[in-house]
Amino acid sequence: MIGRLFYLAAGAALGGYAVHRVNRARRALSPGGIADRVEGQVTEYRGALRELNEDLALAVREQEEELLRRYAPRRGRRALPGAGQEPPEPS
Repeated sequence: MIGRLFYLAAGAALGGYAVHRVNRARRALSPGGIADRVEGQVTEYRGALRELNEDLALAVREQEEELLRRYAPRRGRRALPGAGQEPPEPS
């Protein structure tokens, strides 16, 4: 008798779990579920691209500062023509 109750309870638990998993998979494969997953991926990629852009901008600024420090005209030296002037703005 107790063995039958155990198997009944185990079967009900497994059946409930199986129904839960099927419903979860059905929601995940619905158009709304797919859209949510794609939106999540796009958000992650957007964040990664933003970090990459910030890292690249920082590296470019550091490289520019190094080049300016190395090649910028110093006092007492004769500057090249046009050095230190801003380029004209496009009209």
